[in-house]
Amino acid sequence: MIQLAINGAAGRMGRRLIALAGGDSDLRLVAALDHPGCGLIGHDAGRVAGEDEAGVAVSSTLDAKPDVVIDFSVQPAVLPVVKLCHERTIPLVIGTTGLTAQDQQAIDDAAQTVPVLQAPNMSLGVNLLFALAGQVAKQLGDDYDIEVIEAHHRFKQDAPSGTAMGLVESICDATGKDIVNDVKHGRSGMDPRTPGEIGVHALRLGDEVGRHSVCFATLGEEIQLTHKANTRDTFASGALRAAKWLVGKPAGRYTMKDVLGL
Repeated sequence: MIQLAINGAAGRMGRRLIALAGGDSDLRLVAALDHPGCGLIGHDAGRVAGEDEAGVAVSSTLDAKPDVVIDFSVQPAVLPVVKLCHERTIPLVIGTTGLTAQDQQAIDDAAQTVPVLQAPNMSLGVNLLFALAGQVAKQLGDDYDIEVIEAHHRFKQDAPSGTAMGLVESICDATGKDIVNDVKHGRSGMDPRTPGEIGVHALRLGDEVGRHSVCFATLGEEIQLTHKANTRDTFASGALRAAKWLVGKPAGRYTMKDVLGL
């Protein structure tokens, strides 16, 4: 049985990870981590998740030796858990987005010693969308305008979403575009579209779980590829699958494409 730790345990995703892990016979929750100021420190993780008692209290320190850690926290909390897993050689799954260059460098350093799987989205459907968006963009060429639109709940901190930027990266990789110079974030005023640019737009709406669309349009027709998540369990299930896959892998960087064989 795989010993699992969750970082960001008191958050929306953390709670769903705890709930779903509790029903997975391949997994055993041994640690539920959150920041020291979290008001749920000391509470049973299962109860925090709205489930039966898990026998594991939410804590700000990792005393157990898990086989793998899943991080679904916030940007400032990522660097400490990356360093911890690096020092203690614990495989790490990272689902947190909005990371800095310093965070990414720390992840690169950790991946020299331990397997690290990082993905802007853990959904099977979204990872297929990444591949399809690149393929369609390459086939259609610059005659078609490209716009990426994403929507999330009002509490999401980073914009645009990591998934939206994952779509942009897939399109750029497939077409040779530059993710800095060929990408336009929003528009206002007298700002007409530049030929060949990729537009990116972020919406924050109520309790929207996650919606991503890539629009391809030319004079006379439009194609839309859309993924809509109806529940956070979509991402939690993917993260748990990734964690089970990662255990026993050699040190290095991995993505959901590796898990899914894409």
